[in-house]
Amino acid sequence: MPYITTPDATNLHYTDWGAGRPVVLLATGVMSSRMWELQASHLAKRGLRCVSYDRRGCGRSDWPWDGYDYDTLADDLAAVLESRDLRDVTLVGCAVGAGEAVRYLARYGADRVSRLILVSPTTPFMMRSPDNPDGIDRAVLDEMTEAIEQDRPRWAAELAGPFFGGADAPLYPAAAADPARLPVSTELARWMADLTLDSSPRATVEICRTLFTTDQREETAKVPLPTLVIHGDADLAAPLELCGARTADLIPDCSFVRYEGAAHGLFASHAERLNKDIVSFLSG
Repeated sequence: MPYITTPDATNLHYTDWGAGRPVVLLATGVMSSRMWELQASHLAKRGLRCVSYDRRGCGRSDWPWDGYDYDTLADDLAAVLESRDLRDVTLVGCAVGAGEAVRYLARYGADRVSRLILVSPTTPFMMRSPDNPDGIDRAVLDEMTEAIEQDRPRWAAELAGPFFGGADAPLYPAAAADPARLPVSTELARWMADLTLDSSPRATVEICRTLFTTDQREETAKVPLPTLVIHGDADLAAPLELCGARTADLIPDCSFVRYEGAAHGLFASHAERLNKDIVSFLSG
């Protein structure tokens, strides 16, 4: 299998499909690049070179103990772009992948990147603080960390329903009894939950901590590229007004698309619409 080795000797598994203008897909949370199945094939078939990779600690990449801060994750992205000599790149970052992309631009500039697409982003700053009073209380992160450490399979399973269906969706164990309440098949929801478990426990906790506690307001406001932000207004994991809307307001050259009634996992629940929006933005 193809791997890229980072400067700190971490091996990252990647796929490189198609030919043409490169699109680099950055996954959500601790899912591997397999989550992009409905996008990668679609884009490659339409004359684009589609590159995706498993973030460190996830999937088929190495599972080191450390390196789950945005600086290191951005350095990993730089290693991928440089090793494949990718230029005129469109970065597509989902959730934590958005923070990764923003930090890459802050550290490395836009020489290799020409456009940015942020899907269900967790930027610019999720945690409540004196100057971010509408943020989410730190206790939510603490509760999630405890749930992950006590019973990670249950945490992943119960996350699946709200992840794809929002507040009205059943918890995953009940989904099979009433599949109409989920916008994806129960089989797909189960597969995505399994992808979440194909990661190290350490990476799961530390990546969640990074996306929750990192203040990226200043660097988000300095993004120098044409950007498209896509966000569902029923997103529980990254609330639209706190994340997508504020990100779009901060980026100087930004278009914002709201998916009404959509939750966090747009890459699966709204795959056809998302694919069309990505292609349309790249064609503009």
